[in-house]
Amino acid sequence: MSHDRTVAVGGAHPYHISIGPGLLEDGERLAATLRGRDAFVISDDSVAPLYMRRVVDALSGARPGLRIGHWTLPAGEASKTLDGFGRAITAIADAGMRRDATVYALGGGVVGDLAGFAAAAWMRGIDCVQLPTTLLAMVDSSVGGKTAVDLPQGKNLVGAFHPPRAVLADTATLRTLPPRELRAGLAEVVKYGAIVDAPFLDWLEAQADALLAGDDDALAEAIARSCAHKAAIVERDPFEHGERALLNFGHTFGHAIETEQGYGGLVHGEAVAVGMVQAARLSERLGLASPADTARLRSLLQRLGLPVDPPPGLDADALIAHMRLDKKAQSGGLRFIVWDGAGRARVLADVPENAVREVLRG
Repeated sequence: MSHDRTVAVGGAHPYHISIGPGLLEDGERLAATLRGRDAFVISDDSVAPLYMRRVVDALSGARPGLRIGHWTLPAGEASKTLDGFGRAITAIADAGMRRDATVYALGGGVVGDLAGFAAAAWMRGIDCVQLPTTLLAMVDSSVGGKTAVDLPQGKNLVGAFHPPRAVLADTATLRTLPPRELRAGLAEVVKYGAIVDAPFLDWLEAQADALLAGDDDALAEAIARSCAHKAAIVERDPFEHGERALLNFGHTFGHAIETEQGYGGLVHGEAVAVGMVQAARLSERLGLASPADTARLRSLLQRLGLPVDPPPGLDADALIAHMRLDKKAQSGGLRFIVWDGAGRARVLADVPENAVREVLRG
């Protein structure tokens, strides 16, 4: 496939991210990730009808005699729970998957997180190959090995670091992605420009119309550049002891909104878009960045069809209570990813709650 792009992720557990059309039907590419003769595909009821049979047929065609099991969960964040994790493990057990089995996570971020966590736990860890079918998953959750499920108290609070054996991002799947989900994925793409690559923001501003129209080349370039940034950060800080926290720009605000809405309001990328604007406003209030920086970020997100203000009716104190339980919080107080302007993000500890409350109240 001449149009494929490849991003290498180094470190203790190196792997490759392949980006291009038709990867879900490339049986040899899929089967090359197998160590044994067991495969188990996890998907959801939105993605499975479109792509499950293609993946199963491609694997069985490339490796006759391969034992292939599969399981489908209800689509949506509400499935990413301890109960959903238990059902995934039960399905893997019922299929008789052995120690050298490979789990294929076919879907968006919910499937990737849940399937990855199940792979991390089954027999204390088996291989997982991420097959992301949403832009959001391609540029964020499928890369880096963070797997988790949600609790009522907060998002992604129970999980494990479990790097994938490979990531195969089939860009042809984006043609069936609902427009809202495509826009939501673009929020995470913008994040990379905001935290480490100011010229990438220039490129996104120039390519906004092409990205929204689903242009294959523009999307592939955006995915490759985003993955390259995440890969470099993850390689340097695999367990989020320092620099990797920058990838959470906008997420402290965004996760609090998602939790307060019961995961039934804004989708993740939309919440992150709102959260990035709030993080920029917090940076402005703390004297770290200028109003012009906030205005530019806000304008780009709006141009990409994303929300930039918190949904009405959310209580600031309730949101702050969620933030206290956020994984980025520390015993000393709230910790946020802020910026000094485009491409210059940093971690800031002990942020005064009053400043956060003032930002949330506008």
